[in-house]
Amino acid sequence: MANSKRDLFQKRRLRVRNKLRKVNAGRLRLSVHRSNKNLSVQLIDDVQGVTLASASTMEKDLGGKNDVASATKLGTAIAERAKKAGIEEAYFDRGGFLFHGRVKALADAAREGGLKI
Repeated sequence: MANSKRDLFQKRRLRVRNKLRKVNAGRLRLSVHRSNKNLSVQLIDDVQGVTLASASTMEKDLGGKNDVASATKLGTAIAERAKKAGIEEAYFDRGGFLFHGRVKALADAAREGGLKI
């Protein structure tokens, strides 16, 4: 029997996250979630289990749309919030999403904003 889209997504997300954890032990994680209507991003400390900074397109000043322009605004916003929190580097966890389009635009904008990912 073929796997459902959800099952394939979960397998892909866990595969990406486990590979990243091995390579980037001790660093903060920049986690991205993309839905049909919104994008959200969090800086997470996995050792303490705490979210240190977050941003989402559900915030009125960051767009409200789910397009590449809003993803770029979101990337610059998370970079600014990371600087305020004293964070300079993290690793990029794309989850099960392909590194293309909105996810790539978010990562590029965060890099341009000064965050090392």
